[in-house]
Amino acid sequence: MTFRPPRRAGSARLLRLGCLALSAAWLLAACSRSNAPSSGADAAPASYAAVARGRIDIEGGLLALSMPREGTLAKVAVHEGDHVRRGQLLAELDTEPATLAVDAAQAQLAQAQAQLKLLGIKQAAAKQRAHRLAAAVAAGAGDGQSADDAGEAVAQLDAEQAAARAAVSMASQKLDEARYELKQRSLRAPFDADVVQVSAQPGATVSPSSGALFTLLPQKPRIVRAELNESFVGAVHPGMPADVAASGDADSAHWSAHVLRVGQVYGPATLENDPQVRANARTVECVLALDQPNPDEARPDGGRSDQIRNLRIGQRVLVRFGTAKAATPAVSKD
Repeated sequence: MTFRPPRRAGSARLLRLGCLALSAAWLLAACSRSNAPSSGADAAPASYAAVARGRIDIEGGLLALSMPREGTLAKVAVHEGDHVRRGQLLAELDTEPATLAVDAAQAQLAQAQAQLKLLGIKQAAAKQRAHRLAAAVAAGAGDGQSADDAGEAVAQLDAEQAAARAAVSMASQKLDEARYELKQRSLRAPFDADVVQVSAQPGATVSPSSGALFTLLPQKPRIVRAELNESFVGAVHPGMPADVAASGDADSAHWSAHVLRVGQVYGPATLENDPQVRANARTVECVLALDQPNPDEARPDGGRSDQIRNLRIGQRVLVRFGTAKAATPAVSKD
């Protein structure tokens, strides 16, 4: 007679063997992980004094220009993407009415000057006649009334000449005003700049209230406007070095900068992507200057800095304040 153990006892034995094998596998894996070097993802990141979101800008921002006078555009002299110099013509209104006003003012000035010259001639003759009559009266050979009348004529001409001088001055001011109005019918670049946008075309009726016709990017050094969280305000100060990155990736472009000033007014966070964080966060504006040369300034080798030129106004960047400090690696205890 053959003895057969019960099935329940065999199943328990197999279960115990499986548990022992699984425990051994866990122990081996733990030992291998403790002896293996840590990967980059597990390593502690570099430490900075503060980190903030920012954007590229220039001092004063973009310049929006509109026509200073109402009228019909006769000429648009530039296009988008053009580089303009200070004083270069951007657009011009119909100048015929203003030109006619200048011609009329010039004619009025010439008339007033001729009247003043005529009075000067009359005054010289009247003074000579009055002097002769006064001498004749003194010699007893002349009429006293005639001498008095001649003196009154000289005084009257003096008054008329003063009025003529005032008329010449007024006509000169009107001419200056007419020339100024003629100048106001032309829009010129206030400084060297790049034309970003043109919203004008010949034949359009424009006015100062019709909005900007040209948007200019002044040729000024790029700056960074960072939104510093209120918890980091005390850690950042003027002159502090910073690293400006195009994004959070390690392979993105980087630029060195330093802090120019830290604002004194708290405001909402406008560069935060998360709406909830943007609604609750309070930030202070921090302005930084890039250490690289201005893109429009020549380098000592005769070239120009294209690295900064690639930074576009409004581009978002990540600003790390201070110098990176590597975290101290933990010492494992055997």
